[in-house]
This record gives sequence, C-alpha cells and structure tokens, in this order.
Amino acid sequence: MVEATGLFSKLWLVPALPLAGALFNCLLGRQVSNFVVSIVACGSIGLAAALSLLLFNSFLKLPVEQRHIELCMYNWIPSGDFSAPIDLLLDPLSMVMITMVSGVSFLIHVYSVGYMSRDESFARYFFYLNLFVFFMLLLVLAGNFLVLYIGWEGVGTCSYLLISFLYHKQSAARAGLKAFVVTRFGDFFFVLGIMLVFVQFKSIYFGEVFPRAHEVLTPVMATWVALLIFGGAVGKSAQVPLHTWLPDAMEAPTPVSALIHAATMVTAGVYLVARCYPIFQLSPTAMSTVAVIGLLTAVISATIALVNNDIKRILAYSTVSQLGHMFIGLGVGAPAAAIFHLLTHAFAKALLFLGAGAVIHALHEEMDIRRMGALKGHIPATFWTFLVGALAMAGIPGLAGFFSKDAILEASFTNGGVLLWLIMVVTAGFTAFYCFRLFFNAFLGEKRWDPHVEEVHHPAPVMTIPLMLLAVLAAVGGYMGVPHALGGADRISSFLAPVFPPAHHTDGVSSSRLLGIVLMAVSSLSALGGISLAYFFYVMPGNREIPERLRQTFSGVYDALSNGWYFDKVYQVVFVDRFMGAANFFWQAVDTSVLDMTVRGLAGLILGGGEIVPRLQTGLVRWYALFMVAGAVVIMGYLYIF
Repeated sequence: MVEATGLFSKLWLVPALPLAGALFNCLLGRQVSNFVVSIVACGSIGLAAALSLLLFNSFLKLPVEQRHIELCMYNWIPSGDFSAPIDLLLDPLSMVMITMVSGVSFLIHVYSVGYMSRDESFARYFFYLNLFVFFMLLLVLAGNFLVLYIGWEGVGTCSYLLISFLYHKQSAARAGLKAFVVTRFGDFFFVLGIMLVFVQFKSIYFGEVFPRAHEVLTPVMATWVALLIFGGAVGKSAQVPLHTWLPDAMEAPTPVSALIHAATMVTAGVYLVARCYPIFQLSPTAMSTVAVIGLLTAVISATIALVNNDIKRILAYSTVSQLGHMFIGLGVGAPAAAIFHLLTHAFAKALLFLGAGAVIHALHEEMDIRRMGALKGHIPATFWTFLVGALAMAGIPGLAGFFSKDAILEASFTNGGVLLWLIMVVTAGFTAFYCFRLFFNAFLGEKRWDPHVEEVHHPAPVMTIPLMLLAVLAAVGGYMGVPHALGGADRISSFLAPVFPPAHHTDGVSSSRLLGIVLMAVSSLSALGGISLAYFFYVMPGNREIPERLRQTFSGVYDALSNGWYFDKVYQVVFVDRFMGAANFFWQAVDTSVLDMTVRGLAGLILGGGEIVPRLQTGLVRWYALFMVAGAVVIMGYLYIF
C-alpha cells in the first residue's frame, strides 16, 4: 500500500460531496426553492465526478506497483489488537468504480430535475438520491470489511426509501418492504462471512486478508468464506433465488430505477465478489457455484423478459439477466471481463431506463408496450438514443455491449466448456429479441395509445441531454477493451490485472485469434437473429397476430414465463403465508388473549383498589380509631402466632 499524498489525499471528498448535498437537502431543502435543491444535488455529484476524473488522470501516471493507495481517515474502533479504521482504498478496481458511479449518477441526477419537477417531495427525493450515491461510493472505496458493510447496508436502506418513495401507493410501499426483507437474507450470510474472515485472519483489513488468503485458508474454509460472501452478493445483485425483489422495485420513479440498475445497489454484489476474488479463487466449488447461479439467473430472467409487457419490468429482468452474465464471468475466471461488462451495461441500462422514463412521461404514465407505438415522430431524440442503447445491450458489433459481452463469452468457451457457451449464446439472442420487442412496440407501427392521450409530452432539454451523453458512452465505451482477437490491446484487462491474481488471469486471451473471431461472429449472428425475429413479429405487416397464436399454442409455457416461473407464488405459499399465519396466531392467541388480558387485568385490579381506598376516607374519627385498633389486634395476633 502507498500512503495518499497530493491530490490523492483529497480522495475523501469523493464520497463526502454527495453526503454534504444530502445533508443540505435534508435540513434546508423545504426552506429553499427547487432550483436551489437541484443545484446542490446535481452540483455535489458533478463535483465528485469531476474529482474522480482528475484522480483517474493522476492515477494513470503512477507506476503499476504504486496503484494501491490508502487513505486512513481515523481509527474508528481500537480494541486491544483489533483495529477498525475508517480507511479508503484506491486501486484499479475502486478507481474504475468511482468514476462510473459518480459519472452515471450525475447524468441521472440531471435527468431527475426535469422528470421530478412537479413532485411535491422534490427535496426529499434528492436527499435520498444523494445519500444513495454517498453510500455506494463509500462501499467501493472501503479499505476494510467493516467500512464496506456500512456502505452495503446504506445502499440497502436508501433503495428501500427510494423504491417506496411514492409511499401513498400500497404497491410502492409493499415493493420497498419486499426489497428490504429479501436482501436481508443475503446480508445475513454476508455478516457471517465477515465474522468468519475475522476469526481466520484476526483482521478485517483488505491489505492483510487478501495477500495472505492462500496461506491462512484451507480449501474447505475458503469455500465457506467465499459462499457466505457470495450469499450477500446474491441478495444485492438479485440473483436466483433472491431475484424477485428487483422487478417489483419498478414502483420507484424511473430515474431511481436507472440509478439502482446502472450505477448502484445491484452492481454492489458483482463488485463484492470481484473485490474478494483472491478468496474465491482458492475454492473451485465456490467458483462453480458463482457460475451456475449466474447462468440460471441469466436464462430464467431472459425468458421472463420475452413475454413481459411492462416497459420497466422488461428492463428490470434484462438487468437481472445481465448481472447473471457478470457472475458467469467471475465464475469462469474472467473477473476483468465481468467488471468491463458492468461498466458498459451501466451506460446502456441507464440510457434505456431514462429513455423508458421519457416514453412513460410522454404518454402520461403509460407503461404497457401494447398501448404505445408510433412514437418515433413525436419524441425523435428519445427514439434515436433508445435505439443506440438497445443495439448496445443486444451486443451489435462496434457498440459497447458487444466487446464486454464477447469477452465473457470467450472466457466461458475457454474455461467453462461448449455447453455453457452455447447456452449463453442463446441467451444473448433472447436479449436482442426482448430489447427490440420493446423498441419496436414503443416507437414503430401504428398508434395504440389510450384515446384520452391527446398530446404527447416532449422531454425537456434537461432530460434529453443526459440521454445523448449516455448514448455516446453506450456507443464508444467498449473501445477501452477491444480484444486481442481484433487487434486491440484490451486496456481494461491490463488496467485491472494488478487487482486479480495473475495465475488465473485469462481475460481477453484466447487460445487462438481465429477462434476468438469465430466466437464473436456466432454471438453477433445470434443477436442479429433476435432483432430480426422481433422485427418479423412486430413491424412487418400482418404478423402481429403470430405472437398471440404462439401464446395460445404454448399457453403453459407462456403462463410460467408471465408469472416469473412462479417464484413469487411459491415464496408466497411456502414462506409469506406461513409467516403471516404464525404472526396471526401469536397475535390472537398470545398477544390478545394472554398479554392484553394480563395487562388489562392488572390495570383493572389497580383501578378497583383505587376505588375501594377512597371509600375508607370517611372523615369520622370513630372509624379511624376502629381501624387502628383492628390493625393493632392483627399485628399482635401475627406476632403471637409466628
């Protein structure tokens, strides 16, 4: 580790600036205008993003061996030999993450100014949003497990607050509660993992844990530690079986969905596994588990997105599926490819969600893609930027998603086998199909809006400018990782290489340049096939009835997909109903019948006694004398007997 000096000593400002904006809008937001609130909220994130870029520029000038910089703020918990400082770690992984998080979050904040301009809780919204970014930046900059856990729980709390932001809607309140409860299951395992790390290493400091992992941990213990940590990642990154909270999180305002899906919350799980990769690599069982869970999640979520009709839920299931791809990359020994895909996915998914927000805004909160159409001429800026995002997400050659997706596909073929690669290629075709099913239904074809929608709301420049900037990033962001097969230097893998043990570092290196090109060609054909099929179904005249006929023919499969493979229904019967039944039993049989009756009985006894005592106060001296004599007789009798 290198001690922070010069510009790097200002690293603490990166998370501190969003926190300052959050505190201002929390304490003073209702006393100032919306303009001031938006300036403070966006300005604090913008300054953090600018500082991140300056740090990145200085970071690139350092020798590779000095790219592990530590900034200790203060010693938080000293106890004997144990010490838990508030320390920040800047290495290639955290450098990439803070640049992405602050940059994408800034664009989402700017977009939110227009999207939420008429909301009565404008200041509260930006307070939550700034706080969300603060905790995410703290999470990725943490230098030990305890500070990381503070950020981890912070983003979970903020996601609850933002998902249930429209708390007057019962569906939003329930969705926020569901997200909070489901992710707690994963957090429970993560806490156990941190405790086990401390027991094994007598430290929670990354600089003492990861370099010694191969010396301290046996293969069995490494498996336990890795799987417990992965349990936390499964909850935060919405992997099977804890994925059900993320689609319901679409109850949040659309910019919040963009922030959760692109720059915060769900990316935390991928980052956690990447950060703890030296431990995961010691356990083939843990690596295989990560890959298998990622594969199941990618396939299940992609198939659900094929039939969903809610514009935001389609994108939500797309996020879950793409996160599965990232975990596959981590599981097959390609961590840099996984982080690369995290970056390009952030650009494209933020663009798609904000574009979806513009569509919803234009059609007066309509979210069903079956009641859209013909929007190309009404909101052309949204049309073109959304097209770029859909192409990037589909993995069309030349755009960002193509390079990162194919890096994972190549590593899967090389390290995971033909079957894994083939399933991922098919899933890539699904991705292209559902992205363009959404795109064609929303922007092309005939007008299918609600007849009461007389005027389409055009997004303001404060909303369209972030869309354009994100479209540029989604188009060119992949060129940071052009693979060797195409003559590139794969700079992202080279930049991240010092973070991951080189013995297992296979990102971007294929056994044959020709093989790499062939694999790219096959995945590109899969993506083009998905787009072509969506065009055939939803754009070509007379073919829109074909999906309906397929739905009727394969009604069983369609019902399973439209119900999310029945995960929610099973959880409702097995867990929720049983828990509510037990809660009702204890409420009626214990709380009401025992506790309430006991408390009421004691209260009645005291009240009854209180009514008797005043009656003894008659004011007659002869009665007082009688009571005194009677009391004396009782006392004397007691003393005589005992």
